[in-house]
Amino acid sequence: MANGPGKYDVQCTLVRENTKAMGVVLIVFNGIRGTGFEVQAPLAVQHDLPAILEHVARSIREDLAGLPREVVNDEAQAKAGDR
Repeated sequence: MANGPGKYDVQCTLVRENTKAMGVVLIVFNGIRGTGFEVQAPLAVQHDLPAILEHVARSIREDLAGLPREVVNDEAQAKAGDR
């Protein structure tokens, strides 16, 4: 993670301020500035971020475990087309 604003800093700030959140992690796939991520959170939260993201990854794997890969890809492409 780089210090300072990244390519999606403005969008991350908007989410953090509008939700009055302590911190935000924003992951963008194929956005207007490409794929990337942005983190705005206190340093203590950033230190916990790897464990938090590992928990999220486990949850996603469990949710997708019963689905064939084709269904997952088709749904992702359909959602991307809705933009």
